Amino acid sequence: MKPYLVSAFPLALALSACSVGPDFTTPDPPATKTYTSEKEVLSPERRAALGQHMEAEWWTLFASNTLNTLIHQAVSDNYDIAAARETLAQAEAAVQAQSGSLMPQASLDALAGRQKYGVALFGPSNFFIPPFTYYEAGPSLSWTVDLFGGGQRRVERQKALAEFQGHELDAMYVALTGNVVSQAIQLAAINTEISTLERILVADEKILALVQAAFEAGSATRMDILSAQNRLTTDRALLPSLKQRFNLNYHTLSVLVGKAPADWAPPNLDFKQLALPEILPVSLPSELVRKRPDIMAAEANLHAASANIGVATANLYPSFTLSANMFQEALTPSRIFYGTSNAWALAGGVTAPIFNGGMLSAEKREAEHAFQASLAEYRQTVVQAFSQVADALTALAHDAEMIDALKAGVDTAQASLDLAQKSYEAGNTGLLQIETAQRELAQAEWRLVEAQSQQRLDMTQLFVALGGSPLRSASMTSTPGEHRG
Repeated sequence: MKPYLVSAFPLALALSACSVGPDFTTPDPPATKTYTSEKEVLSPERRAALGQHMEAEWWTLFASNTLNTLIHQAVSDNYDIAAARETLAQAEAAVQAQSGSLMPQASLDALAGRQKYGVALFGPSNFFIPPFTYYEAGPSLSWTVDLFGGGQRRVERQKALAEFQGHELDAMYVALTGNVVSQAIQLAAINTEISTLERILVADEKILALVQAAFEAGSATRMDILSAQNRLTTDRALLPSLKQRFNLNYHTLSVLVGKAPADWAPPNLDFKQLALPEILPVSLPSELVRKRPDIMAAEANLHAASANIGVATANLYPSFTLSANMFQEALTPSRIFYGTSNAWALAGGVTAPIFNGGMLSAEKREAEHAFQASLAEYRQTVVQAFSQVADALTALAHDAEMIDALKAGVDTAQASLDLAQKSYEAGNTGLLQIETAQRELAQAEWRLVEAQSQQRLDMTQLFVALGGSPLRSASMTSTPGEHRG
């Protein structure tokens, strides 16, 4: 290739160093320092340690090896996670493809053809050239010079889109772990509720038997029997709905771990063994915007919209293309590589928009409006995230108040049972009072389990709202390089 052809490419590369359009900068974090207002007084029982970092795997705060194993199984076998991984890999490959398009494109071409010319005039007589076959072979090189940075902005946009897919994977992982923990908590709680209800039913049956015996002895009325029967029937009707809730949670959990319900059985998770952390680590609002995957995804989408303005701006400017080829040409294949068959060509072209009906300017305005829309969506995502954290914090405060009241109810029911037993031992009361007290204690414990289950669910929701544990930071998976203009 000719020396001046070789030197033309570095020169064009130097000219293509600038990029039109705005350089993206990360939006400033909100100035707010807390999630809840001063009027919302939170209970000190579960203290929110504002500014404290959460465990890498937040679910370990429940101190359950069974739960940990279930989470790892879900992350390994969940099909949505597998699909999201492939989507991220696809986006990363698209970055490489877009980057490669900026480089000079070289190819090796070969051609065989047959051609016929018309009449050729040689002196005073006409000479007809018969059809002939020709052969060509050789390399060719072309390059569209990215003089105004439109190509670089396309790469930047593709990187931002790949970044978006990475954060989408993280968000799906956070949602998956939160759903698995929630479903597991509900399964364990329902198991406990079923056991408690069975205790209530046993008490109901004993109470009914005692009332019937009292009726036969003349110390109870028919209304007392009907009342006891109605209580037993009403409590029995609660059991099918509890079992149905258990089955629904079980089926949902099986899907989360990538199994059909018929091919998988849930682990035996003891509700009472699910520990509760005394301190809840809560990221600062300024830290949350740099950690929560959906906020980071919204930022990546905003970055892509910013780069798209640069692409639309570059389209308003001329584009330059350089091309060159060197080929061998001959009438027979055996002579195609002879030195006398050498040929070469060098071309440079420029295309400048002159009139397009305002299309290119409109596309630039379109990109600018799309950026403003993405900016509004980003800010909405941030305030929505803050609201979700505030919801979880206030819910936990109210859970603590309710649990305190229900624990007092359990203590009262237990004291009533103890008193009934002592009174029975002294001969002052019968078995009916004891069975009634046992039933009331079981009911109080059932209500307490429901409240404790809701407390654990709200705690799970808090960890999810705080951004959970992003998959790629936990597994050290590589992500596309971040571009900041």
